[in-house]
Amino acid sequence: MDAFGKLLRQHRENAELSLRQLGAIIHFQYSHISQVERGDRRPTEALVTACDRALDADGALVEAYRSERAGVTDLHRRTMLRAMTALAAAPAVAPLAGLEALRHGLSDAATPGHDEWDQIAADYGHGYYRQPRPALMAHLSADLTVLQHQIAADPGARRPGLLRAAARLSVIVALSLVASGQVVMGRRWWQTAHRIADQSEDTETRVLVRAWDVVNGCYDGRPPSAVVALSDEVLPLLGRQATSAACGLLAGRAQALSLAGRHAEAVATVRQLVDLAPRLPSLIVSDVESLWGWPEHRVRHTESWVYTHAGRLAEAEVAQDLALGLYPASQTRLRAQVQLHQAARLIRGGHIPDGLRHAADTLDALPAHLHNHLLRSVATQVTTAVPTTERSRTAFVELADRVYA
Repeated sequence: MDAFGKLLRQHRENAELSLRQLGAIIHFQYSHISQVERGDRRPTEALVTACDRALDADGALVEAYRSERAGVTDLHRRTMLRAMTALAAAPAVAPLAGLEALRHGLSDAATPGHDEWDQIAADYGHGYYRQPRPALMAHLSADLTVLQHQIAADPGARRPGLLRAAARLSVIVALSLVASGQVVMGRRWWQTAHRIADQSEDTETRVLVRAWDVVNGCYDGRPPSAVVALSDEVLPLLGRQATSAACGLLAGRAQALSLAGRHAEAVATVRQLVDLAPRLPSLIVSDVESLWGWPEHRVRHTESWVYTHAGRLAEAEVAQDLALGLYPASQTRLRAQVQLHQAARLIRGGHIPDGLRHAADTLDALPAHLHNHLLRSVATQVTTAVPTTERSRTAFVELADRVYA
């Protein structure tokens, strides 16, 4: 039992109240209060204030809580400073990680308790589409090295926030690895992202990680049934609130259902997405350059995929025109994916030479460094749309050679 817990118990017993009676008065679970008294759980200010009032402690509990918290905060700060100093000085640490550890140490020394990891995760969300992959991974590796040490050094109140940031950064690592064709390593990072998100105990983070895993699963070669099953596991976590994570999950689920041949369910899921997206906060909708936003072009991209696979070609054409009109210039590769959807739509509509030519022109127009595993996965869907009887065409053979090389 720690000092605060012991003091709380003394005041409760002096008031001749049981744990259950005190819990009923302050509207907290008695088991929660018991854990605080034993020192197994840190109290919140709301709990302390309620107990102080109910037990007529005349501010003694509040004062003890704030004094203890100040001491814990100072201890955590000194622990963090030691961890960052040691990391910065470690000879085996990469220069970027050492420099970043030094910066975090200075920042925490100047402003105790300052936490910038939410902003760092947001910055990576914007950098994902703009920054060259090698530079992105180098900086990400340095930041994750620092974050790993901070999580290990701080078991206190900052830990959930650190874990939320670590989960988001792990998503970016996993996406980047799969995009570069390192699928096995990418799956390992997905597993790590899941575990970190669960440890954060933050529902939004848990949904977000799994939503991106579902979307990525439509490109990384996993059986579509396995990706659908993953989306089934996450659906119970969705609340009524419209979030980018919820939209991402519905989009990935719709695409996975399409790949599994469950087109009626895929279309129904797209309609859920179309109903949910307008309820998103404007800041999320207007964040067109970020991995964490959910602008309209993502809705249209999902419609393009699902309607093309379902053979609803008129609706697919409308969605493709809208998506291409909405995509920012910086997201050339994603525009190219929609153009490959157009090629598949033409082929499914019987315009096979036009579709094959459109696919080849799309790949030719995209710079070579933007040809990644995800793009090849979508291009593969163009080749599979070609009927077997039409695969002797020279244009098909040439496209297949490029896709499967």
